[in-house]
Amino acid sequence: MRKTPRRRTCGTMAVHHRLLEQDPGFRARQMALEHATMRRMAAGAARVGVTTIPVVVHVVYNTASENISKAQIDSQIAVLNRDYRATNPDKSKVPSVWKGFVANVRVQFVLATKDPNGKPTTGVTRTKTARKSFSDDNGVKFAARGGIAGWPSTRYLNIWVCSLGSDLLGYAQFPGGPKKTDGVVILNTAFGTKGTATKPFNLGRSATHEIGHWLNLRHIWGDTEDCSGSDFVADTPNAAGPNFGKPKFPHVSCSNGPNGDMFMNYMDYVDDDSMCMFTTQQVTRMQAALDGARSQIGT
Repeated sequence: MRKTPRRRTCGTMAVHHRLLEQDPGFRARQMALEHATMRRMAAGAARVGVTTIPVVVHVVYNTASENISKAQIDSQIAVLNRDYRATNPDKSKVPSVWKGFVANVRVQFVLATKDPNGKPTTGVTRTKTARKSFSDDNGVKFAARGGIAGWPSTRYLNIWVCSLGSDLLGYAQFPGGPKKTDGVVILNTAFGTKGTATKPFNLGRSATHEIGHWLNLRHIWGDTEDCSGSDFVADTPNAAGPNFGKPKFPHVSCSNGPNGDMFMNYMDYVDDDSMCMFTTQQVTRMQAALDGARSQIGT
């Protein structure tokens, strides 16, 4: 069991840029997806009701302590369902200026009850590995590299839970990437709220954050070193960079005063107990992904 990092780190953009370099088709698909998303956001997302997404959790472990319990997995699913339905009690911490921005994604997550062959399943696979840890190179998603293959990504959200190196808490693949590597990867000590989950990442928000990427959300500062970046969402203030730990409101950057950065957004880098909201426009963007590139998954 690797030590839990002290600050949030996410490998999603490293994975994204690697794919842009290695897969010319991915770049084209990303451009088409972004144009379609902008059109949908301008018109308003068409999807109504609640989308239920089947989840399979692939536990890849080297030591017994890394073979996390079903209770820990269930606790993570419960967190996702609170966060994505905006029923999380800690949304009360959102500053009054942004309380009206808190939005219900209208997505719920359930552990799969049928495997790809139609046989009953708990929605959990367990794989013993000789590897002490994995990186953001997708190795955990291949048996030949010490991991396990995902289930069909058009039918399941694949979540791999394992030990990660380089102080990573997790990473995700944006819509439009290769099917074999589609899904999210989460550090086993930052998954759920029970068992091995360790402060300050013991409230399940690493999965909330990474699944946001899986549904096409970007980091709120736009992943640039200055104020030029964008997360392609109008109702998240522009920010100079990631916020860490437990910031105090307001934290002003990029001339975004008086309210400053929306650091309590799930797509920033703050501790689990300091993030508690998605915005209306982020929800529209996620719904656009479910109407478009991810339209095959869920009911």
